[in-house]
Amino acid sequence: MKIELGFGYGTQTAEIPDELVMGILTPNPVVHSGKSESELVREALANPMDSLPLEQRIHPGDKVVIVTSDVTRPMPTSRVMPALMETLEAAGVRDEDVTVVFAVGSHRKQSEEEKKHLVGDEAYRRYTCEDSDPDDVIDLGVTSRGTPVKITRRVAEADFRICLGNVEYHYFAGYSGGDKAIMPGCSTREAIECNHSHMVEAGACAGQLAGNPIREDIEEAAKLCPADFILNVVLDEHKRIIGAFAGDHITAHRTACQMIDRLYMKKIPEKADIVLVSQGGAPKDLNLYQTQKALDNAKHAVKPGGTVVLVGSCREGMGEKTFGEWMTDGSSPQELIARTRAHFKLGGHKAAAIALVAEQAEVCLISEMPTEMVGKTFLRHFATLEEAAAYALGKTDGKGKVLVMPYGGSTLPRSE
Repeated sequence: MKIELGFGYGTQTAEIPDELVMGILTPNPVVHSGKSESELVREALANPMDSLPLEQRIHPGDKVVIVTSDVTRPMPTSRVMPALMETLEAAGVRDEDVTVVFAVGSHRKQSEEEKKHLVGDEAYRRYTCEDSDPDDVIDLGVTSRGTPVKITRRVAEADFRICLGNVEYHYFAGYSGGDKAIMPGCSTREAIECNHSHMVEAGACAGQLAGNPIREDIEEAAKLCPADFILNVVLDEHKRIIGAFAGDHITAHRTACQMIDRLYMKKIPEKADIVLVSQGGAPKDLNLYQTQKALDNAKHAVKPGGTVVLVGSCREGMGEKTFGEWMTDGSSPQELIARTRAHFKLGGHKAAAIALVAEQAEVCLISEMPTEMVGKTFLRHFATLEEAAAYALGKTDGKGKVLVMPYGGSTLPRSE
């Protein structure tokens, strides 16, 4: 069987004996409802889950904050704002009482043009739009795991908080969306690092909510600064809204997560000796920082002691300064994981995520990165998929079972 995986703007190929290929995991087909994005959003707002409609919960004079994503996330805020604005207007909320806060977390501040693009012209004209501010926060307490709940003042002091977000798999919080908008979205770097430091613990992985220390910490923090109402959406591969879920911050979020599972979770009968995985090519494999997402999903498909062959152009190298330093400074996966437990640092956390995979299976990388650069890491570098596949099969005396993940970033394997 000829295996072809996306690599930058081209492909990498290898031939694998038919009898060794367990399967090729592709996303499940998306069944569109036939409804427009606007219809889906309006229906969600009109029929909230475990909540009265907004018109019955917000009162004239209330200071309302709408928390939404910044430019680093695919949340299509401008496409949900028209219906939300109509709802707030029907509730008697004055424009001057509404503030849109972008949950920038540890990311950079945004330009006014970026804010305008995110919310749309009308919302930008009518509402105050500002980034969350880690230097102006209210200290609301601390979680049982030691995370300080310090929330941007504008958000913490609001009479009513509406949180927007898109739901997708998150490699250590289980899923994006829900209460993540407020914490870590509108908190401090100290809080983010404390929360994210639990990523090396069992249960902190994609597709898992129960027993996930990151998600549990986020939702414990939310009790001190709750999202009064959420509007979460699910997007297809073209970033179109195909599902909208509004209402209670837990119920609506969990329902959105169930839709993600129907779309992207793939049941496999057993784990494989070898997993061949790609992000699908450009632009998702621009650097190793981005390509890591496919590797993290592949870890759920490989046997302990097996081999993951990660295909990604990485033509721009590591992709993030701290990440690159941690990748090349770590003497072993175990050392890097221990370093993360002792001193969590954003950027380095992605290196720790790769180390957690490399601790369980050998990771081979096919990339355009210089071999000497990859050689400083705990990854084994190859120029072609053919060479890497031959190496991996050789480790099994040519008998290893192979799983292929052409779109690893959006496919989550689960062994039965």
